[in-house]
Amino acid sequence: MSTGILLQLAQTLLAILLAPLLMGWVNQCRAWLQGRSAPPITQPYRTLKKLFHKDAVIAHNASPLFRFAPYMIFACMALAAGIVPTIANDLPFSPAADVIALVGIFALARVFLALAAMDIGTAFGSLGARREMLVSFLAEPALLMVFFTASFIAQSTELPVIVATLAHREFAIYPSITFAAVAFWMISVAENARIPVDNPGTHLELTMIHEAMILEYSARHLALIEWAVALKLFTYSALGIALFVPWGIAAQGDLAALPLALLAMVAKLLLGGAALAFLETISAKLRLFRAPEFLGTAFLLAVLGMLIHFLLEV
Repeated sequence: MSTGILLQLAQTLLAILLAPLLMGWVNQCRAWLQGRSAPPITQPYRTLKKLFHKDAVIAHNASPLFRFAPYMIFACMALAAGIVPTIANDLPFSPAADVIALVGIFALARVFLALAAMDIGTAFGSLGARREMLVSFLAEPALLMVFFTASFIAQSTELPVIVATLAHREFAIYPSITFAAVAFWMISVAENARIPVDNPGTHLELTMIHEAMILEYSARHLALIEWAVALKLFTYSALGIALFVPWGIAAQGDLAALPLALLAMVAKLLLGGAALAFLETISAKLRLFRAPEFLGTAFLLAVLGMLIHFLLEV
């Protein structure tokens, strides 16, 4: 039990430390594909260090919620990262936090971010909060349908059980998992404010969603939010790996497989980050009013995957 707890803590710390590196890798790949000079892969760490050394500037009418929200958001993302198996399937706390609780943790962080954005009373903050709630209102049901597809296959909502079941299935292209994987990708880009739903590198009033909510933050508060954003991208990437390409994750109690599992995770994250950058490069930003159609399609694909599982039992 003590080994499992140490391993779970190690996986959580690994996610927290590697999350900015994954963000730097995605930004670097995007720059290469767009023919621009790429920033160093360690640029997110330098940005965080710079922000942590600055003095925070807070509006006079900011409530304690505005100051507390960045810490809560970062804590939620760290907790979510601890639930998802990254290198090993030995997670002793998994019965207390399954995939449904994971969706709730993401929702809790989003609610605090939206409340903090509206707390100051600026037009941009309220605009971004409304748009964020629209996206989450459509993305969360679709994410639950993806999880239900995997849960019905494994007969459990615990991620370690799902990973163990899917990793030991015969390798084949299962229609239910394929539909769920496509839906998960669509949900992931929306939840992480990526193209085509949002553009993380813009401050244009007509297009920004996430950036509009954090314009009033600075210094350590902004650093925590940016770190939480990178951690959320890492968690979704690890979640996609655990659900759809779980091969290489060490089985419970198999400590000898940890080095290979770590190498497999790094390789999968590198490929996934490069694929995300490529898809963002060849995609165009959707109009805001087309986002419901995009996420509605994701929900439809997730439901189709679940229905196909019941019809074909695959």
